[in-house]
Amino acid sequence: MEILSADGVTPLKQSLSGYSGGGNGFSNQLANWRPSSKNADAALLPNFKQGNARADDLVRNHALAAGGVQLHVDNIVGSLFRPSYKLNYKVLGMDEKDARTFIKEAEQAFIEFAESPQCYVDAERKRTFTMLVRAITAGHCHHGEGMAAAEWISRPGSLFKTSIKLVSPKRVSNPNNISSNRNLREGVKIDTHGAALGYYVKEDSYSEYGDLDMYSGKWKFIPRETRWGRSQFIHVFEPLEPGQNRGANLFLSSMEQMKSLSTLQDTKLQNAIINAMYAAVIESELDSEQAFQLISGEGGADQMQKWMSYMGEYHQTAGIKLGGAKIPHLVPGEHLKFTQSTNADNGFTDLEASMLRYMSAGLGLSYEQLSRDYSKVSYSSARASINESWRYTLGKRKTIASNFASKVFAIWLEEALHKGILVAPKSRFNFYERKDAWTRCDWIGAGKLSIDGLKEVKEAILRIEGGLSTYEKELALMGEDYQETFEQQAREIAERKSKGLPPPSWITSLQLAPEQLETEAN
Repeated sequence: MEILSADGVTPLKQSLSGYSGGGNGFSNQLANWRPSSKNADAALLPNFKQGNARADDLVRNHALAAGGVQLHVDNIVGSLFRPSYKLNYKVLGMDEKDARTFIKEAEQAFIEFAESPQCYVDAERKRTFTMLVRAITAGHCHHGEGMAAAEWISRPGSLFKTSIKLVSPKRVSNPNNISSNRNLREGVKIDTHGAALGYYVKEDSYSEYGDLDMYSGKWKFIPRETRWGRSQFIHVFEPLEPGQNRGANLFLSSMEQMKSLSTLQDTKLQNAIINAMYAAVIESELDSEQAFQLISGEGGADQMQKWMSYMGEYHQTAGIKLGGAKIPHLVPGEHLKFTQSTNADNGFTDLEASMLRYMSAGLGLSYEQLSRDYSKVSYSSARASINESWRYTLGKRKTIASNFASKVFAIWLEEALHKGILVAPKSRFNFYERKDAWTRCDWIGAGKLSIDGLKEVKEAILRIEGGLSTYEKELALMGEDYQETFEQQAREIAERKSKGLPPPSWITSLQLAPEQLETEAN
């Protein structure tokens, strides 16, 4: 006895070992699916420019794509990206008290320079430091990477010469559009280990027609770093596998669906407009056969012209109106017929929601975030969705935004120490001997979205009281610096006391959680 497949002819073969995904599948459904095995660069670079150009077009013209980028920027960076300097004073052999004083001075000096409205930190003087980080994060979405060059610019009014020049990834390419090879990958020069040595940046990036001219012009080679280790070109992206040298934009996995959804919505909109219209058609008893006889007879053309002139004059002079609207007055033998286009929804809403879920998964967002539709979620499901997205946000903040910010902070701190603007405590190692210990820094961005503020404050207090968390961690989740908060609280308490006001009422976790009191009482 032999079992046949769905076509009734081919014997059904079942694999007794190995993965079914590597075979032809049930009833040979995978027989024609034979993708080639490529490394990351081989899969990405041949269509790299076209993929990024399509992503740019989506962000410019597709509301969901633009909204997805904006969500990334607002959640990962927020309105202020501030440093939490983590000087490793123990490794450096510094006195703890002196080190903490230096940490506070360094943080304040950096914020003063980086967030100055004069925008000294930006070589173009258009962006503050937070705006630079937001631009890098947005670029990571639709280019897959962020790039910048460290410049040395003297400007009146600025204590520092360090400036950051954002570089569009579209300008980084192989000189004269030569093919990528073992040591050159789409504008990135690499060594035998795959580490970047420098980048070729096209200086005259645009032609007279406004397009990128990749076949002629000038390319400038910018080393990754100086011989003493100061960063000259900053390139941040998240490689998916070894050997990858350029970033893949977030839209590649869902780009086809996004474009299809845009076409589908345009078609549906046109359909809705047609459905809202009606047509008024005048039917005359002079049918087509009589009309042809009239035209083909002797003097038919003249008779038809006279007939049409008569009809036109009649309808033009029949100006009967009702409430300002003209009512057609028909000649004998004519009928007024109304026709209206009708079309069912045909499951458009469900199809659109399904495509939105697909796209939100590709962008690392929840369906509710991307669609802005929270009508079908409960508190528990919304919280689970936001917690899942929050993990993604923290990951991207660490690998992209904080990575870029830490490199900028490091080159600024090097200049501040070299010029003596900041005086560090006595240390066992100098800046270049233990650079990572000197420049270690965490970053505080946008706080976690709160659904039910009271419940989440209770949880935060209980975690602190239970020794499971700290004020630093909990306030960082809110996008605040715990030291600034404590200092402000101390000032407010002293000011209230000086003005004869009662001290603030500190509410304990049990008072905030009356259900626990009831449980203990029972």
